Amino acid sequence: MHPINTVKGAITTGFVLAIVLSIILTVSQGGDVSLHLPIIDRWLHIIAGVMWIGLLYYFNVVQVPGLAAAAADKGGPGGAGVTKYIAPRALLWFRWAAVATWVTGFAYLIAVYGHSGMLQAFTLQGGMRTIGVGAWLGTIMLFNVWHFIWPNQKKILGIVAATDEEKAVARKVALTASRINFILSVPMLMCMGHTHGLPF
Repeated sequence: MHPINTVKGAITTGFVLAIVLSIILTVSQGGDVSLHLPIIDRWLHIIAGVMWIGLLYYFNVVQVPGLAAAAADKGGPGGAGVTKYIAPRALLWFRWAAVATWVTGFAYLIAVYGHSGMLQAFTLQGGMRTIGVGAWLGTIMLFNVWHFIWPNQKKILGIVAATDEEKAVARKVALTASRINFILSVPMLMCMGHTHGLPF
């Protein structure tokens, strides 16, 4: 089977291509081909973060307005296909990408800056203040995903039983938490992408 024909095949091929290119580029620059765990961890942090934030933006910019338009279109096909087939899969990748992003970011922080650097970041001390603000924003966003968005989406999608009134409340809570995460993602990405020693 061709690797492009499945998600697993495409992901595997992408990782293999990235590894091959990293070896070629390292050798071509006279570098040592060996495992550098902090670099690998940072790479995984970026990939997981792109998945997480990409899906967050998809939900806020595409899916929620699209479902609202589908609900308003009385003669249209409605949003049942999206809520039955797309949303559960997107939410699966979304919530686990959030976990992977946070865990790899935390591991990278310790690997590069040590336990004292990690403590400085989370207590917003010294030169770690900017990355610490980004880490706290990411932590709040992770909490929102697992405490507000996912439990309420399970009610909305019918994964757990809920009355119509409970579903209405769940929609408001999930949307509010998702919009808060959408807003927080902008300064979080600014902080996480900041290069130490340079002004904003």
